Amino acid sequence: MQVSVAHHPPNTAVLVLRGSLDIDTAPVLKANLARLVDRPSPRVVVDVSGLDFCDSMGVGVLVTAHGRAQERDGWVRLAAPSGFLRRLFDTLGLTDYLALFPDVETALK
Repeated sequence: MQVSVAHHPPNTAVLVLRGSLDIDTAPVLKANLARLVDRPSPRVVVDVSGLDFCDSMGVGVLVTAHGRAQERDGWVRLAAPSGFLRRLFDTLGLTDYLALFPDVETALK
């Protein structure tokens, strides 16, 4: 999995993911998200449009990061999920907890 980060004011980061998010790559995402959500009032948009796979470990990392961000008066939002990822989050009952947006621009608003 490839991860890149772009910072946007105010205190917002866009994390772009490419490839597979699974048990092998989840620690990389966890480390990147931990760094971003440990700031005051963190706002993180995770662009998942380039993910071709996501397992339960990846979902867990995203959900945990959102919880940590909320504790600091911030949020984590997912942008441009595939149909598979959208169905996965819906099936798990997570769409009311972790917001999904059609694209990065909408998630930044």
